[in-house]
Amino acid sequence: MVLKEEEISNRKRKRPRHRKARTQKSSSNPKDSDDHQVQVSKKIDEDEEISKGTSRSSAFLDKYHTGYQEQMSHWPEQPINIIITWLKDRRPSLLVADFGCGDARLARNVKNKVFSFDLVSNHPSVIACDMSNTPLNSQSIDVAVFYLSLMGTNFPNYLQEAYRVLKPSGWLLIAEVKSRFDPNTGGADPDTFSKSHL
Repeated sequence: MVLKEEEISNRKRKRPRHRKARTQKSSSNPKDSDDHQVQVSKKIDEDEEISKGTSRSSAFLDKYHTGYQEQMSHWPEQPINIIITWLKDRRPSLLVADFGCGDARLARNVKNKVFSFDLVSNHPSVIACDMSNTPLNSQSIDVAVFYLSLMGTNFPNYLQEAYRVLKPSGWLLIAEVKSRFDPNTGGADPDTFSKSHL
C-alpha cells in the first residue's frame, strides 16, 4: 500500500474558515480604513500564495476551478479525456498520482487507484496538500499526471516530487495549454523545459 489509511484521512481537510479581522476604522473614507488595508494585504498574500502554489483560499480556488471549467467547455477536445482513454487502455492495477486534480475527474473515470492531490479538498477523494510535498512513498507510483496544473511559480518542485514518487519505469503525463510551451509566445521551449526540470 502506498499510503496508510490514517495518513490519507489526516491529509483530507475541510475547507479552511477565515476569521474576519477586527479593526477600528480610522477614517470615514473606505480606502483609508484599516479594514481596507487588511483586505488589500490579505489579497496580496493570497496572490503570492497562489503563485507559489501554497494557497489554502478555497473561495479563490473554487472561483479558479469554475472559471477553468467554463473555459474548457468551449474547447473542441478536453485533454483529460485523452488521459482517461490512455489509462483505460492500460492495466487497471497501475497506481496513479493526479497532481492538481481539481474535482478529481480522473479518479472518477478510471478503474485505477488514483491519489488525487490539490491545494484544497472540495471532494472526499481529494488529498489537500502542497503538490511539491505529497505523502506518497518514493518510487511507488506508475503514472504521474499534471493536467493544467503547472502554473505555480514553484512548478519545478512539483515535477521533482513526481520524479521522486514515480517508479523507474513510470510514466509522466503532462497536459498543458500549448502556449505555455511555445517559446514564440513567451512560453517554455519543450526541449529545454524537459531537460532542465526532469
